[in-house]
Amino acid sequence: MCLGNICRSPTAEGVFRHLVAEAGLTAKFEIDSAGTADYHSGDAPDHRARAAGRRAGIVIDGAARPFMRSDFARFDHVIAMDASNVRDLGYMAPSPEAATKIRLLRSFDPEAEQGAPVPDPYYGDDAGFDHVLELCRVACRNLLAEIRRERRW
Repeated sequence: MCLGNICRSPTAEGVFRHLVAEAGLTAKFEIDSAGTADYHSGDAPDHRARAAGRRAGIVIDGAARPFMRSDFARFDHVIAMDASNVRDLGYMAPSPEAATKIRLLRSFDPEAEQGAPVPDPYYGDDAGFDHVLELCRVACRNLLAEIRRERRW
């Protein structure tokens, strides 16, 4: 989850889909991204995010949508890009159990400082989008490994 669901969260979604497909596990996952605000509902990911994906051989597509309270029942993991989104998702959580599903993406990166965000590249240049993609790649790789350990796949 990020704020508008056009930069960071669709990048993380695309990276995670790519890694899951490489592992031959696509049928075992439902993967989606959303925003904590509905500013861009229905919009495609930012063209710079899609271009960063193309440069890395990763498809970044979809349409922005807001996160819904019902998503807590739909998904086992609710992954946020920064502390602000963790906070907003926490307000939306229908129960303390649901709130335990919320984690920062970079918490899966052993090199990241505690609480490290995925920076919002929106107001920057292409290099910021490439950087976000690499941060997502590292964290998503470790997220997938953790899920595989949990599920014993």
